[in-house]
Amino acid sequence: MAEAATATTYETLIIRKEGPVDWVTLNRPDAMNSINPTLTAEMQDYFGKLYTDQSVRIVVLKGAGRCFSAGLDLKHRETSNENSSGGVVTGLRTQRSISEIVMRMRRCPQAIISLVHGPACGGGFAFALASDIRIAGTSARMNAAFIRIGLSACDIGVSYFLPRLVGVSLASELMLTGRFINAERALKTGLVSEVVPDDKLEEAARPYIDEMLATSPIGLRLTKECLNMSVDAGSLEAAVAMEDRNQILASQTSDFREGIAAFLQKRKPQFTNS
Repeated sequence: MAEAATATTYETLIIRKEGPVDWVTLNRPDAMNSINPTLTAEMQDYFGKLYTDQSVRIVVLKGAGRCFSAGLDLKHRETSNENSSGGVVTGLRTQRSISEIVMRMRRCPQAIISLVHGPACGGGFAFALASDIRIAGTSARMNAAFIRIGLSACDIGVSYFLPRLVGVSLASELMLTGRFINAERALKTGLVSEVVPDDKLEEAARPYIDEMLATSPIGLRLTKECLNMSVDAGSLEAAVAMEDRNQILASQTSDFREGIAAFLQKRKPQFTNS
């Protein structure tokens, strides 16, 4: 088994491990959990290691302090020479280092739940969108902030994730204006699964965690993988081919036999990831 991702101590991330669940906190509260080079490198490292870490089954992502994440740390950018002298090559390298985070979030086999409170702007919005499930606190406000500072709103995967989650019409509204979407509207449009008081966010995540942990490890991993691929499948046949492959793989495991036995015996299955 691969070494657990939680073996690393981070400066801008707090990792709290509860068995197969990692509670990951963006920990720059004085800077509204904005994205600086250290946070970028540490999120890349954490989500990259998860790809082969089967000890972790679920990740819960949240922000310390009064918000989820305010996006790019513009103060850091202004006080450093980042992107100021390197031209296109340096700029693209920095850009890709941040966008790589959401690609690693989608690539990792673990289910990711984001608990969003306060602002989730720009890159913070992208992190929430790249998650599998989003739960909002009543204070949540999300937007594609990039367009408000002279950039395109198509950044860090937002142009990919947002229309797939809420449809092209609403995505166009939010991205062309940079308008905030609050928790109530996010719920109505299906962007988040539920809205709860900010101090109840962790509590609200527990039923999702419990239900996912009641599934077999391989079943959960293959479901995330197939769902992601089916969203972009070129045809029904392509999606069904992936589904067929996954079911045959899963049906050869001991966990499948245990699942059938538990169903027939009307008891909770005891999966062993074998």
